[in-house]
Amino acid sequence: MRKIDLNSSGSGRGAISVQKLISSHKRQKELNFLIIVSILILASIVISPAAASNSNLSLSPYPDMDSVSEKIHAETSGETVELGATDPYEDSEPFLKLEQKIDIAYTIVGIGAAVLILFGYLRILRETPNLQKKMMENFHLSKIFKTTEPEEIEEINEEEFETTRLRLLTAFPILGITLAELLMFSGRMGAAVWVHIGIVIALSLSEIFLKDPKIHRIYQAFMLLPVLRLINLSMPIFFETTLYTFVFIYGPLAIPVVVIVLHQRDSLEQIGITLKHFVPYMLLSVPLGFLMGLGEYLTIRASYLIPDLTFVNLLKLTITMVFFVGLVEELIFRSILQSRLEQALSVWEALLITSFMFGLMHSGYGTIYEIFYTGIVGLIMGLAFYKTKSLPFVAVLHGFVNVFLFGILPHQLNLLPGF
Repeated sequence: MRKIDLNSSGSGRGAISVQKLISSHKRQKELNFLIIVSILILASIVISPAAASNSNLSLSPYPDMDSVSEKIHAETSGETVELGATDPYEDSEPFLKLEQKIDIAYTIVGIGAAVLILFGYLRILRETPNLQKKMMENFHLSKIFKTTEPEEIEEINEEEFETTRLRLLTAFPILGITLAELLMFSGRMGAAVWVHIGIVIALSLSEIFLKDPKIHRIYQAFMLLPVLRLINLSMPIFFETTLYTFVFIYGPLAIPVVVIVLHQRDSLEQIGITLKHFVPYMLLSVPLGFLMGLGEYLTIRASYLIPDLTFVNLLKLTITMVFFVGLVEELIFRSILQSRLEQALSVWEALLITSFMFGLMHSGYGTIYEIFYTGIVGLIMGLAFYKTKSLPFVAVLHGFVNVFLFGILPHQLNLLPGF
């Protein structure tokens, strides 16, 4: 075994390299601090009283369908929505001016934060190759003293660096999507749409600067979330029955999902397409779906999507919720996003990130309780997928949650006193 002589002629170069590494890590810490501060400022503006006064916190009977398209159209065209015979805000011109100033300040701060994040992102990309080489030389002096095998040092340091780098790069789309959903939650639909559009463009262009296949796969998975939101917000309602709108939302959404699955060349086992324990899983999904659906119904008091509980209506609701909503969303969150994060990070990091994003994408209901509840449900479904690796199980479970939430429970519980 060869010992490391720190008094050799190369020790001076090693000390300089360590100093550069320490300096580089300080800069990264400063950058992370600035990013966190920027996001907190944006979040505080989003939940400010002026923003809250513009928000629509009424409970929507349908997921993310509470006049969202009309609000975006009103924002972009300058139209106002008539709320009654008299306008309670006809003498509120000073308040409107104050809100305009707040919007201008928000825009300036938002652009500044975006520029800061962009420059930090490019700076990290520029320093990554040199930093990675230095990491392979020496990263922690304490480990150098404790080992006599340079190969072990290189292997450990390279793995730690790669994990840290993946976590940092994964944080960017998470922060962006979080900001967009907070904007939508506060009623700033137009701004939320533009942020989601910017996220899609940024993630698409990231492959020009990044050459890491793991990051490409993660970013392709995250790209589906703003696409889901944009399709959800922009899809017009063609039928009086809102149930059919889900077909026109999740049908087109299935196209990019399939494209990404084919592009990433995952096996059927990785996606979770399996018939293993199919019958027990199908039987288990019904009582679990009832319990989760009951909890969500008590959270948001959803209205029904079918006029009555006839067999035909229940069949339509079940087909829509299982084969469109449940299947497509579980493909996105579990088969693609959670699996990509598991490969790059740890299992628990993948579960927590995926469940957080799953809950956040329910911000259209306008209540923080729904975000928390669906986040917990997402964690349960994520654990179920991790343990079973069965897409049919989680898709049918997800579908039955919605069948009980938007079909059976609203009709049955409304007959009980107190409901």
